[in-house]
Amino acid sequence: MRSRSSIAVWRSPTRPSRNAVLALAFAALAFAGAAHAQDAASAPKRPVHTFSIVARDPATGELGVAVQSHWFSVGPIVPWVEAGVGAVATQSFVDPSYGKLGLDLMRAGKSAPEALKALIAGDAASDVRQVAMIDTQGRVAAHTGAKDIQAAGHKVGTNYSVQANLMLNDTVWPAMSRAFEAAKGDLADRMLAALDAAQAAGGDIRGRQSAALILVSGKPTGKPWIDRIFDLRVDDNPEPLKELRRLVVLQRAYNHMNAGDLAVERKDNQGALREYSAAAALAPGSTEMVYWHAVALVNMGRVDESLPLFRQVFKADKNWLTLTPRLVTAGQLPKDQKVIDRILKAAN
Repeated sequence: MRSRSSIAVWRSPTRPSRNAVLALAFAALAFAGAAHAQDAASAPKRPVHTFSIVARDPATGELGVAVQSHWFSVGPIVPWVEAGVGAVATQSFVDPSYGKLGLDLMRAGKSAPEALKALIAGDAASDVRQVAMIDTQGRVAAHTGAKDIQAAGHKVGTNYSVQANLMLNDTVWPAMSRAFEAAKGDLADRMLAALDAAQAAGGDIRGRQSAALILVSGKPTGKPWIDRIFDLRVDDNPEPLKELRRLVVLQRAYNHMNAGDLAVERKDNQGALREYSAAAALAPGSTEMVYWHAVALVNMGRVDESLPLFRQVFKADKNWLTLTPRLVTAGQLPKDQKVIDRILKAAN
């Protein structure tokens, strides 16, 4: 990846206006564009060719990017998403700085089309890039460079863009568009449907290796670790989309577990048990979920209901039996030896 020269920052005795701040941002991009020209010889020689989707759910405000590629660990390179700001997919002869700078510009108030136009203008190698951006208002733009390896193209729709390059044929991105528009379910389900359609239409001419999906809340908290509903990566797998779907289901289960824990904190026992049951239904083989569900029941005073769950966990792995008394000191189980003894006897 190219390097960027440092940019001097001057300080005014008065606070600059918002327009002045944006003008400085664009001046910085123009300066960086010169670095593009100087570093053209160091542009990546091997492409992260792929197909991807950037999308927004108008009902929830959620933003996401989903991607599959025949390239190792595509997740840290192509998708860039920030709640309350926007989403970017940068690929082909990839320049990851499109992700960071695109989000910076949208955060500063520029629309996705304005941000993409500015970055393309400052990139001497834009003819080998493929980039798509969407902002919180659903404004979307995409660019497919003239020198991207064929088959390459994109389609911009309402609240989404699909894009692909080095595909087996030119039916891939139209198939993604149709699938996304026809799919039911939440934004993650619809983005996965687009990826599946791309693969079914022929996909990457070289095959498949990795995939990723990032989806953020439409109600930003300023805390990225809370705002990210899904942040999933399959780095190396012969069936990356199948593995990505498995991880999405598992993440949904853990999201229910987290919601259950929050309900416990609010003293909403019934709500907590609903969430824990939903988690167990999605991940029936997870002893972790069963165990903490049982712990929650004990803390609600429902020891009898917890015992079959503890028995199931202890049968699967005796280490949970060793762990259980340690939870008393940590304040996760009551300091009641009779209760603890009843739980431990569930292993018999």
